[in-house]
Amino acid sequence: MARSRPNDLVLGKFAENERTFIGELQGNRVTETKNSCMIDIMESGVRRTRASHSLDSLRILMPVDRPSKIICIGLNYRSHIKEMKRDTPKNPIIFTKPSSALVGPGDGIMLPKASSRIDYEGESALIIGRRATNVKNGALHIFGYTCFNDVTARDLQEVDVDWTRSKGFDTFAPVGPFISTRCPSRITTRLNGRVVQNAPLSDRVFNDRTLVEYVSGIMTLEPGDIIATGTPSGISPMRNGDIVEVELDTVGTLTNQVVQPP
Repeated sequence: MARSRPNDLVLGKFAENERTFIGELQGNRVTETKNSCMIDIMESGVRRTRASHSLDSLRILMPVDRPSKIICIGLNYRSHIKEMKRDTPKNPIIFTKPSSALVGPGDGIMLPKASSRIDYEGESALIIGRRATNVKNGALHIFGYTCFNDVTARDLQEVDVDWTRSKGFDTFAPVGPFISTRCPSRITTRLNGRVVQNAPLSDRVFNDRTLVEYVSGIMTLEPGDIIATGTPSGISPMRNGDIVEVELDTVGTLTNQVVQPP
């Protein structure tokens, strides 16, 4: 049985009928591991088995367990700052989403009755791999990267004092489909197949390392915590039945459909 440290890996959580497991994706094949969760891999490396499956035969689940915190970054792409007609921030603008907002690939984004405008915000998110408090090199504390949709009730965001309500509804934090240990370089969002956001991550004001260092100077980051690093220009509303896709070049594509609540 091989063991390795995370290095250019693509990892996910999968279901075969009622059984779930953590697996490593290589092309269209998924190799099962004996790891119980992503944090197990962070601590002890990948413990592969000989069992292998076609990706098409499996259901892809949310790759992370509920983290202790989800930190999001506002106004971090120069294109989005221009779109919103705001000044470039001198320090990262941070806010949080509750872990109860998390959903995985293929899950529905529910339209709350309290809002009349729900926007997508495609983002690259990093997953913390090592406890971080006042760290000097944030890159050493990053385990991997995944796609994130910072779903936002835009009308509520404009009238509330802070963004908790507009960002915190159930299903407002789709994440996945996989975690890549290789840093992405470009994010693309599609709405019903049409490209609506397309930007290099180099357009960000604050990079991944800087964000980990900044946030860890405010609060301790734990393994499995998520930092969603901001959205580029091109935000717009979603409606019932819409399909939204967030793609990172090293991760894959996170797909969710917008649905009315039952």
